Amino acid sequence: MAYGSRPAESRAHADIVTATALSANGPARSSVAASWWRSLVQHGLDPAGARPRRAEALTDSELKRRIEGSDLLMHVGRAQLDHLYKCVSLSACGVFLSDADGVVLDARWRSGDRLSFESWGLRPGQSWSESAMGTNGIGTCLAEERALIIHRDEHFLDRNISMSCVDAPIYGADGRLIGALDISSARSDQTAAANQMIAALVRQAARQIEADCFRHGHSGQRVVLVDDHEERESPGTDALALIAVDENDLVIGATRGARLALGLAPCGAFSPIPADDLLSGDTGETGLASAERAAILKALARQHGNASRAAQDLGIGRATLYRRMKRLGVAGKFAQN
Repeated sequence: MAYGSRPAESRAHADIVTATALSANGPARSSVAASWWRSLVQHGLDPAGARPRRAEALTDSELKRRIEGSDLLMHVGRAQLDHLYKCVSLSACGVFLSDADGVVLDARWRSGDRLSFESWGLRPGQSWSESAMGTNGIGTCLAEERALIIHRDEHFLDRNISMSCVDAPIYGADGRLIGALDISSARSDQTAAANQMIAALVRQAARQIEADCFRHGHSGQRVVLVDDHEERESPGTDALALIAVDENDLVIGATRGARLALGLAPCGAFSPIPADDLLSGDTGETGLASAERAAILKALARQHGNASRAAQDLGIGRATLYRRMKRLGVAGKFAQN
């Protein structure tokens, strides 16, 4: 297990980072090189710096205030941290939860791996934003708002090239970024293949935290899964598409994944939208026709397809029901009896 890199390796890494970041096309061709450029040019960090500036840890009182400001994230995130830790602890991995600024709020690690993580400063109260630590799992995940892997020498700082970081962003009930979930390895021989397997766990846990936050924020409403086929077909996306529907069939909230899938603003305040209008797609059907279709189908389902009883429930004649079923294209869904 390595806690740092040898001086010659450090200098070589710093030279590669600087040359690549300042090259004519490196940042345009590689997301890692683009992050190196931000770290070097925008944030003014030194890849060979023993201790980057702006990386001081918070005091206990400052950390307490941070945790209080992320109370819901901490509340729903603990179960997922515990679950992930059980999955990866034997592989010398630690599990970390940060807020939207990259400050580590909570962590899980084996006692034998503690020195490794603390030597990197990967512990509660430490900022791992890209502006503080350069390219790294937590900071770059937050900067780019996407799940990613920063493997060993993809890190900006030479003192971090012995670790691998696997991260996913976490979005709140209003679609805003609220934190990042990270698994970092204290093994210098962590493989890229192992990172890919861990990445699936991290993304799944992050989405579960989002779902729990959303359900907590919309307690008492129906929470419905939206068909996010287009989002799932896009490389690198695994957005969670949930909407909250009130007793009047108005959509009053949506996760970031649902907002993107439905063509809505990705975050911020949400104006109520009739569920029929939002979910009818490109059928050209009006909200009234959609509501009528839904009412007929519900009545038929309650009566197990018996049209006579369904018509009675709807307060119309059976012949009228048949005409409306034919007009709305639902005549074949139930046997006419």
